[in-house]
Amino acid sequence: MKVAIVHYWLVGMRGGEKVIEALCRIYPDADIFTHVLVPEAISPEIRRHRIQTSFINGLPRARRFYQKYLPLMPLALEQLDLRGYDLIISSESGPAKGIIPPPGSIHICYCHSPMRYIWNMFHEYRRRSGFFTRAVMPLLAHYIRSWDALSANRVDHYIANSETVAARLQRYYRRGSHVIYPPVDVDAFEVLGDDEVGDYYLMVGELVGYKRADLAVQAFNETGRKLVVIGGGEGLAELHKIAKPNISILGPQPFAVLRHHYARCRALVFPGEEDFGIVPVEAMASGRPVIAFGRGGATETVLDGVTGVFFEEQSVAAIIDAVERLERLTLKPAQIAAHARNFSSRVFDTKMRAHLAGIIDAAALTQAGARRHQDTPKEAIVLV
Repeated sequence: MKVAIVHYWLVGMRGGEKVIEALCRIYPDADIFTHVLVPEAISPEIRRHRIQTSFINGLPRARRFYQKYLPLMPLALEQLDLRGYDLIISSESGPAKGIIPPPGSIHICYCHSPMRYIWNMFHEYRRRSGFFTRAVMPLLAHYIRSWDALSANRVDHYIANSETVAARLQRYYRRGSHVIYPPVDVDAFEVLGDDEVGDYYLMVGELVGYKRADLAVQAFNETGRKLVVIGGGEGLAELHKIAKPNISILGPQPFAVLRHHYARCRALVFPGEEDFGIVPVEAMASGRPVIAFGRGGATETVLDGVTGVFFEEQSVAAIIDAVERLERLTLKPAQIAAHARNFSSRVFDTKMRAHLAGIIDAAALTQAGARRHQDTPKEAIVLV
């Protein structure tokens, strides 16, 4: 089979790009299509493939401000020529699935989420935008939303990265899906003994509004417990302003530093609502429990009272209460780490290979049946 992989943009190595890496292992000869490419920011595994960009890549300062060109991306996708490809796998979170699949091809979409900024988090993104963006966003979002719903019909099969996302696919596109959790490199983390664990809590992630890092900082400001925050983003400067001396805001850090802090924190604090959430799984792979908001993907990865605890509202008081509840529990690092293995890269590869093979085999049987029907002599067809 000739395989094409379509991804929204390749400008770093986050969860979506880890899925692309895994797909590259399954289809080592696949070609990749994307809007914007920053070669030095992606892994050698992805970079060794033939990568073709849309015209967005040639626009001014696209490497940095690619999201500003969102209104042009539907047009850019529809100009990609995918003739000759038998299997097309789109990776959707930004615009990717809206390609025009050629006749006879199979189009499978692995969906991290329908675009959050036009669907489930539209009002939150608009509230946090500047004056100009806030003014034009309703019109632009309406146009993209209409195109997005229409282009959903160009997909033959959906794979959702969580039950949470599967529910969104049903709500916004009226499409069913099969759930396969994204790959997490659980073997990259270490599990230490209790005597090596530090006295601090940890928060990890891009510091954008919906992650609610501000709530975690305010909660630990009140209690005086130590909190370490790792991550960059638009909220970094504001957190520095409000954080008291018991809170260490480290900004973006290399993997070695992140791994060190995962293994030695008392627990991870995860106050946002995510589609899946790789960070809690990485913490659990390190044998450390998770204090998570009880919505979204975390409810599918964290076991309440076994690998962590949930809080039911995004408030300072709820986080403080959850920390105190966790302090009263005795959780087992080995059991926590063992649970994280359910979300390993190996599990993803096995499930994805099996599911893709099933789709391809079913399509081949359908095509074979259609050919047999066409080859049947007309005089042998009896109408009842």
